[in-house]
Amino acid sequence: MSAVPAELRLASPWRLALPAVVGLILAILLVYRDTAAVMVGLWMTSETFAHAVLVPPISIWLVWRQRERLAAMTPRPQPWVLLPMAAVAFGWLLADLVVVNAASHFALVALVVLAVPAVLGTAVAWAILFPLLFLFFSVPFGEFMLPWMMEWTADFTVAALQFSGIPVYREGLQFVIPSGNWSVVEACSGVRYLIASFMVGTLFAYLNYRSTRRRVIFMAVSIAVPIVANWLRAYMIVMLGHLSGNTIAVGVDHLIYGWVFFGVVIMVMFVIGARWSEPDEAPETAQPLAARRGADVPGTSGAVIVTALMAALIAVLPHAAVRSLQAAETAASPARLELPIALAAGWVAVESAAPAWQPAFANPSNVAQRTFSNSRGPSVGVYLGYYRGQGPQRKLVGSQNALVKSQDRDWNLLATGRHTLVVDGEDLAVRTAQVLGRPSGADARRPQLVVWQLYWIDGRWVSGDVQAKLLNALARLKGRGDDGAVLVMHADDESSAAAAAALQSFTQANLARLGGLLQQTRDAR
Repeated sequence: MSAVPAELRLASPWRLALPAVVGLILAILLVYRDTAAVMVGLWMTSETFAHAVLVPPISIWLVWRQRERLAAMTPRPQPWVLLPMAAVAFGWLLADLVVVNAASHFALVALVVLAVPAVLGTAVAWAILFPLLFLFFSVPFGEFMLPWMMEWTADFTVAALQFSGIPVYREGLQFVIPSGNWSVVEACSGVRYLIASFMVGTLFAYLNYRSTRRRVIFMAVSIAVPIVANWLRAYMIVMLGHLSGNTIAVGVDHLIYGWVFFGVVIMVMFVIGARWSEPDEAPETAQPLAARRGADVPGTSGAVIVTALMAALIAVLPHAAVRSLQAAETAASPARLELPIALAAGWVAVESAAPAWQPAFANPSNVAQRTFSNSRGPSVGVYLGYYRGQGPQRKLVGSQNALVKSQDRDWNLLATGRHTLVVDGEDLAVRTAQVLGRPSGADARRPQLVVWQLYWIDGRWVSGDVQAKLLNALARLKGRGDDGAVLVMHADDESSAAAAAALQSFTQANLARLGGLLQQTRDAR
């Protein structure tokens, strides 16, 4: 490609518009540097998102490839884009208040992307639409798919082993074959393969195809192939271990074989995809200088400056609001949280009547745990985790919290669901789960827990993660702090119906009392 004529560069309105949009983007990154730092930290420390470090330079390179086409265009600010920028900035405010990292990261990237049409105009943004949208691959996002993909991987592996004539006994994500025990953990889910494949596949489709149809098809293939490849990889690993007497594919080489297999599959996908590549479009010819001057809009320079300054102000306001709310909130640790010895309906504390299990909730500010019995059925174990001063390392609702971690060798999560009951005259939905434990001795029975879970936010009980996040954000906007708690109750009985009945009886009799206890802890600031 030929260089842009010097006379055109000197007369171009880009002399003001380009510094304005670059300055606005840098200002956004400076204001939201804490959010950006968390993103970069995840790039550097997580194997799942290591590819994201390449996204910004690739986007810049893709824009540079369009430099002659862009030089022939006249930037025209679009002040109406400030409205969606304001909506995105407010979304960042809500996400930051409740520590939803993925949402705040998407909001930051969206502000950077919207800065382009705001200052340079929609025509310029359309010309570089793909490089702008490609920036969203820099967001560390996708771990929410872990449970589903782990379940699918386990389903396929067990089915393939049975088809191969190998007997399998399965419990949740763990299964046993004659040669040993296996389990599907986060690293086996294939999420990292999927995210990396989709990013590279999208870039490949953009660079090699011109038609939208071919691009969409190849992008869909880049999603399907790593999922199926991961299923085959998991089956292959188990078979290699089984056939070798567990001498290969069981240590570090487990991961090495997986990556080699994945790399070969992706390479084959690209080789096949290249057979249908389409030639590049003929580059557009830059307009003559006279035509460029005639196309300029009077007053554009002033509009560029005003729009950039207003966009910067919009970006600053929610950040200032967060700092103001944080300054008004107390950072003191909550008062000591302790469950009473006796509760309503004859439920009294007993010594270690339930199995030694507790949910894996990370870094709560305070914890209270006791087991209660009313002598009419299974005992009920109660776990209260209280959270104040939430942040990346301490979140009431987050992916780091779980009833059972996938690496746990003593407890296994079998099923989850929901149950609705009436408490104080109102319907209340609770999250339910079945947890199976290992026997403690040769003849001991296996603990079979029925687990119920609720969140307490600003005086209300809810069961959904989204509900909890929204209530937490609303409480903070009202200046009521970010306090919240998780309540996990469990009962152990050979009859799931009896365990559920005990949980229902305990909840209906004592939920209000537990809520009052949490309210007292919140008010004792």
